[in-house]
Amino acid sequence: MTNSTDSTNDPTPTTPKTVLEASVEVLRAHGLTTVFGNPGSNELPFLAGLGADFDFVLGLHEQVVVGMAEGYARVTGRPALVNLHAASGSGNGMGALTNAHYGHVPMVVLAGQQVRRTVGQETMLASADAALLPAPLVKYSHEPLAAADVPRTLSQAALEASAPPAGPVYVSVPLDDWGEPALDDDALLLERSVTIAGGLPEALVRDLASTLDAASSPALVVGPQLDAASVDDPAVFEAAAVLAERLDASVYVAPSPSRGPFATTHPNFEGVIVPGISSVRERLSGHDVVLVLGAPVFRYHRWEPGDYLEPGTDVIQITQDAREATRAPFGRAIVASVGPATTALASLVADRGRRRGDRGSRELSPARTSPDGMTGTEILEVLNAHVNDSVAYVNETTTLDLDYLERIAIDRPGMYHFPASGGLGFGLPVAVGMSIAAPERTIVATVGDGSANYGISALYTAAQRGTRTVFVIVNNGGYGALAGFAERMGAGHVPGLQLGGIDFAAIAQGYGVPASTTRTREEFTAAYRNALGASGPVLIDARIVP
Repeated sequence: MTNSTDSTNDPTPTTPKTVLEASVEVLRAHGLTTVFGNPGSNELPFLAGLGADFDFVLGLHEQVVVGMAEGYARVTGRPALVNLHAASGSGNGMGALTNAHYGHVPMVVLAGQQVRRTVGQETMLASADAALLPAPLVKYSHEPLAAADVPRTLSQAALEASAPPAGPVYVSVPLDDWGEPALDDDALLLERSVTIAGGLPEALVRDLASTLDAASSPALVVGPQLDAASVDDPAVFEAAAVLAERLDASVYVAPSPSRGPFATTHPNFEGVIVPGISSVRERLSGHDVVLVLGAPVFRYHRWEPGDYLEPGTDVIQITQDAREATRAPFGRAIVASVGPATTALASLVADRGRRRGDRGSRELSPARTSPDGMTGTEILEVLNAHVNDSVAYVNETTTLDLDYLERIAIDRPGMYHFPASGGLGFGLPVAVGMSIAAPERTIVATVGDGSANYGISALYTAAQRGTRTVFVIVNNGGYGALAGFAERMGAGHVPGLQLGGIDFAAIAQGYGVPASTTRTREEFTAAYRNALGASGPVLIDARIVP
């Protein structure tokens, strides 16, 4: 007789998964296996449990870490995983989070928390209100109320980051949660998906097409969501050009562009709108219908008081961000997927049969020159002379932002990137992140000497990873953009705008990046040509006249 308590015939008991093991499976299911971080003590249990298929990208400062993740996500179109250290590391990274937030860049920020039972005591390295800290800059911020909810929270975070409008999310996890037992039902998380069908209804497409067909002088104002959609589907980029051609519409890039949403070589392209109320009104005057595709209405910067629009100018906005739609001070807004909407309209509007010349109405003046040395626009001319299919640009030279899209041929999706909120420290780390995501490309980062100091440690990661990144420090010896603002504001003498004595070539070499200093166009041309042919990162300290 067999004793009923005899376990010899029972199935072999299995050890339950830990929260860490279940969480790693969730991250793997969402493709979040590249981790950008600067580790601290609270994060060690998590990092120690990652599998061999995870790639940890070390950054030496949290702002650089977030910036590299933004560059990676901009290229891949998928969320990047960031690992930060409690409140201190999260605080260091928040300057870069402003750019990711306003740039709609998908990102999962995972922050380490102290042992759960000690958080309320505000022990060393605890974050008493962890979810509140980054709240204005993320779509979703949460610290799970129980360890068992960590895997589900990470699943939600990954889906939230990708759902339109894409953007960063934040999850804080106490370090002792990782060793707790997971739920058997966490296996269901690996099969989850969220599909958002945000196309325009046929009746609305026809209504918009009729409005555009009836316009006597239509215009398109295009923004970063259009470029992001084009990275996922290059046909959207072509559809925007077809829409402009069929309508014979002038195409403007929306103020403060963080991406290049339209080919700057196209005959209908009319440049970037200056980010001021009066400047926008003047540029759009004469157009009776203005269709804004994938941009806010509008992100002003300069204070130019006045009326928003001339009488007779009607604005229609299509955006994936409901908050962009609701906060606009004028116009009719439609919340929908920008890519499908652009494609649908391009196929439906009537063809007016008119085509413009090679450059439309624009006549570019020669680059500014100076007997005292090289100018910023001369740098842009050199860059444009060496455009090729592998090059993409990261720009953080605010003194040249309006010139950039005029003077450099941007003719494919994902080719131009600029900080969406103006948070300094964007250029160097974003360029490195883009290089990691697309090692076959050459990423050229033009960065002002003022902003370069915010993210200079990104050079370490570039050297360690051997990225194909060309860093051009546009060095005018100060905060040139602020000097321009001071002049327009009549602020007179402002302290702190001059910089001097910084040897960026020496700093780069200290991090392991080959570097040189140039002072003339001829020297810069030679250095840039050599940098494009290098197999790893190169920095050029390009000294220009203020």
